[in-house]
Amino acid sequence: MPGDVVVPRNTRSILEKYGLQPKKSLGQNFLIDRNIRDKIIDAAAITQDDVVLEIGPGVGTLTEELARRAARVTAVELDGGLAQVLRDRLPSERVWVVEGDVLALEPPALVGEVSPKQRIKIVANLPYYITSPIIFHFLEWKRWEMMVIMVQEEVGERLVAGPGTKAYGALSVAVALHARAEVLFKVSSRVFWPRPQVGSAVVRLVPRDDFGVDPKECSPLVRAAFGQRRKTLANALSAAPWNPLSKEETEKVLLSARIDPVRRGESLTPEEFVRLWMEFQRVGKIQDVAGRNGD
Repeated sequence: MPGDVVVPRNTRSILEKYGLQPKKSLGQNFLIDRNIRDKIIDAAAITQDDVVLEIGPGVGTLTEELARRAARVTAVELDGGLAQVLRDRLPSERVWVVEGDVLALEPPALVGEVSPKQRIKIVANLPYYITSPIIFHFLEWKRWEMMVIMVQEEVGERLVAGPGTKAYGALSVAVALHARAEVLFKVSSRVFWPRPQVGSAVVRLVPRDDFGVDPKECSPLVRAAFGQRRKTLANALSAAPWNPLSKEETEKVLLSARIDPVRRGESLTPEEFVRLWMEFQRVGKIQDVAGRNGD
């Protein structure tokens, strides 16, 4: 396998060899720090029993080390020039390079055949302009065992935020309903080339299913609660397009779920959102209307 691309001069020389330049439009900021690379991979506890899915591998900074440790790696790269770099540099028997938009590809097809003893892990330095859609693309796929991702620091804070904090929002709740998330460490912008304007954070997610509901079904309720933060829950939910109930009827549903109607969405825990959704289900009002509105 070629020498570490994580060495800054190697990253630049590889791009020059292929006539490539970092594309700002695709959020191409290449990691050039071996210590951070190894910390990310160590956090995912990669072993020879793991099948790894990497999104946005770039020149292969993470990929080449992942290939050393994992059974195999699928590297999904949108940029055709970088996909060719990966094919030329990395062993095809260990790394499957897929050129395309990860949001247009089905996760099961990306990992292929997986034996019962093998675990699927997602490890990535995610493109910051499309972080949330990528996260949800894989959160709703229940097959992975762990996700270790580098994201913009602000997004990392939102992923793990709790009720009542400034960062807490619909993204925080949606992630909490799918997985247990924690920020492992912050990353300085100095370890990237080109250097981005913001710091980063490495976040680890582990799936959970202890709520007993499909998190996707709760999404209309969560979005409505956070859609107008200044409004009370009674006002915000009664104005939601999927809710045919009057404000008074909505207040009764909230009270039945043991939630004060004058509270705001940012104060509810994920558990309370689930309880409220189940109460709407019990009265038979949210389910049909939410479906017709495409939520």
